[in-house]
Amino acid sequence: MGALSSKTPTPGHWKSRAAGNYPNGGPVRFPVPDEKVSWSVEYEGYNPPEYTADRVLQSPIADKDIKSGEFKFNALDGKVDRRSFIGSYSVIDGVPRNPVGRTGIAARGRLRKWGPNHAADPIVTRWKRTGTGEKVIRDEKPVLQFVSIERKDNGEVAIPGGMVEAGEEVSETLRREFGEEALSSLDVSSDEVHKIKALVDDLFSHGEKIYEGYVDDPRNTDNAWIETVAMNFHDETGEAFDQFDLKAGDDAAEVAWADVGHDLKLFASHSDFMKQVAELRGAYY
Repeated sequence: MGALSSKTPTPGHWKSRAAGNYPNGGPVRFPVPDEKVSWSVEYEGYNPPEYTADRVLQSPIADKDIKSGEFKFNALDGKVDRRSFIGSYSVIDGVPRNPVGRTGIAARGRLRKWGPNHAADPIVTRWKRTGTGEKVIRDEKPVLQFVSIERKDNGEVAIPGGMVEAGEEVSETLRREFGEEALSSLDVSSDEVHKIKALVDDLFSHGEKIYEGYVDDPRNTDNAWIETVAMNFHDETGEAFDQFDLKAGDDAAEVAWADVGHDLKLFASHSDFMKQVAELRGAYY
């Protein structure tokens, strides 16, 4: 990591500084106009409120206070990877600085780690089909569907992803998060369970990387931000997932197949990911 760059040269940075309150009851963001996003541009009077959610402060797996000075930024810090996909980031007076720019909020917000918080987003897709099994066509292109969740924390539709745990490989996170959020229970007989799990294991061994890098997420702050690896796992025949009655997991209120298209509004940078998947598969968007 570290030397790797995102497939998108300039990451988006709009939701990360959106006007109004920080998510889930946080303080009002200090205004950050377009011309003041970059740290290289002087912003006289910039004074963002410091905010770290109580749930983060009370979490046994969250970082300690920055004043502890026990962090190795831009490096593998024990089991915690503090390297960024978009290169080396600045550390000012021992505090990491968001490499994309100002957000209007200081400290960690709702994120557990100072600096990059690594996530993984498994994008599971299939072709939308008619009752007779033919692909549904729109504007002369086949329509894709993906496994979507409705997030419990904000009600937005999203990809069923999550944070990479300390010492965990991204491939493990992808499989774990999909299982926790989208496949928490199988509405099939016990005789079918092993067969279905084998199909899923096979599907997850043939993923294609869609994106790695910074995520324009409303939870980002000046000192903590989300980066992700998004992988597409495509079920070309529909064999693996047609047998699932999708159920909601711990972090999801509802799980369903959703059609991919330009009018789909998704959480954080997930719309950008879906556009790239559609281009990869030659699908309607």
